[in-house]
Amino acid sequence: MKIALMQSDLQWESPSANRNNFESKINTIIDGVEIIVLPEMFSTGFTMNAPAVAETMQGETVNWMKSLAKQRNCAITGSLIIIENNQYYNRMLFVFPDGEIKHYNKRHLFSLAGENKFYSSGTEKVIVEYLGWKICLQICYDLRFPVFARNVENYDLLLYVANWPKVRTNAWDALLKARAIENLSYVVGVNRIGQDIHNYEHTGHSQVVDFLGNYILEPQETAGVFVVELDKSIMLETRKKLDFLSDKDNFEIKI
Repeated sequence: MKIALMQSDLQWESPSANRNNFESKINTIIDGVEIIVLPEMFSTGFTMNAPAVAETMQGETVNWMKSLAKQRNCAITGSLIIIENNQYYNRMLFVFPDGEIKHYNKRHLFSLAGENKFYSSGTEKVIVEYLGWKICLQICYDLRFPVFARNVENYDLLLYVANWPKVRTNAWDALLKARAIENLSYVVGVNRIGQDIHNYEHTGHSQVVDFLGNYILEPQETAGVFVVELDKSIMLETRKKLDFLSDKDNFEIKI
């Protein structure tokens, strides 16, 4: 599986500017990439001003993602602000090349920033099947809650998109490695860089970790497109040798 991580600054509450920025970067990607990953709230930045910038599932940004997925013949994923049934969601879309869309609504809303006051929480864990891979979709603050990410579905890739600030970078790095090790899964984390309107600095640290906690892509701090290739067969062989997942606790999550 060849994946492109898109690490960039974001223009505050400016979907058209952010779409143009990412499209120019996407156009530099060589053929053969199978998933393009954008950050959390990639079209607006991490804003609580949902009424001003929320879009529908038929809106410009969703149509833009569908168009690019078709043009590039690859999947595109990232989160944006969606309004549905008079509720706002921090929604991660996984757009297939044929235009099909699967989505995950952020389960753990970041109460420290008041996200829970403006957005509705998701109620389902979402596993996407794509090109023979099972991919678990997660957003930013979800990273701090390992029970929700526990690999009871035998997924192959745990995918986090984020607006994670520099001040807590050590936690981002440590927790991504922990999720990979405890779940014997590849982990991809894509974060933004730059300073937002509230003067929070973001240094990115987008990265890829293998199922044993080793870096495939070390944390990056500059804007760029970072392409990695993951080998599912090596991961499955390691799971056979180190069958830790068979010893996991059984539990039920009540939402």
